[in-house]
Amino acid sequence: MNHIPILSEEVSAGRDIDVLFWTGCAGSYDARAQKVSRAFAEILSKVGIKYAILGNEEKCTGDPARRAGNEFLFQMLALQNIETLNGYQIKKIVCTCPHCFNTIKNEYPELGGTYEVMHHSQFLDELLKTGKIKMNPSDMNSVTYHDSCYLGRINDVYEAPRSVIEQLHFEIKEMKRSRKNGLCCGAGGAQMFKEDEPGNKRINEERIEEALGLGVNTIVANCPFCLTMLQDGVKSKDKQDEVMVYDLSELILSQMQD
Repeated sequence: MNHIPILSEEVSAGRDIDVLFWTGCAGSYDARAQKVSRAFAEILSKVGIKYAILGNEEKCTGDPARRAGNEFLFQMLALQNIETLNGYQIKKIVCTCPHCFNTIKNEYPELGGTYEVMHHSQFLDELLKTGKIKMNPSDMNSVTYHDSCYLGRINDVYEAPRSVIEQLHFEIKEMKRSRKNGLCCGAGGAQMFKEDEPGNKRINEERIEEALGLGVNTIVANCPFCLTMLQDGVKSKDKQDEVMVYDLSELILSQMQD
């Protein structure tokens, strides 16, 4: 797709939106996560959802700052975002990043920012169930799904991503550690930005060993941090040509009817 609508431009043109797509820092600047942003935006456009992004008006939610202990920076960023969102009278926000989802949904209300916030797995599940997304037959047999910490344990969202996968007619092979017992990819809590600590194995390598033991060639994730960590784990096993790591939106777009 050539153009993703910017909210300020939509407002200037007198066009209303139904949902604000919060792209997040990773979805804006990280090359891997940008593919997810484009895939999700293309799905929204194809099914006729009236949406927009904030563009340059979007700041980091402040999640990494708060996890790293910089409460002042978190509140400064959060208040800037809340002022912008409230100024546009935003009601509904969809995030592709569970970290953004958790912060805006659970931590912004105490600062004056209360919105309906959905993770894109929940939004996509609704679109599939209501028939707005129509799929072609799948050529994949089985996949495994990685529960991200911020979507799963912290927000108890386990069923929507699995429902999406099942509606795509893939068999889900669950890893031994899944749902509330899912193993962290190693990036949460601002760990993504730290140097490795002493030890003989990285967490993402441990997780990939568990996935590879299932004999699948597709790992599905829902978080830009998890995507990066899982892909790095696949590379550490020299399996990057055999095992693919996809976001839910990429899976849908690859099978979606025009």
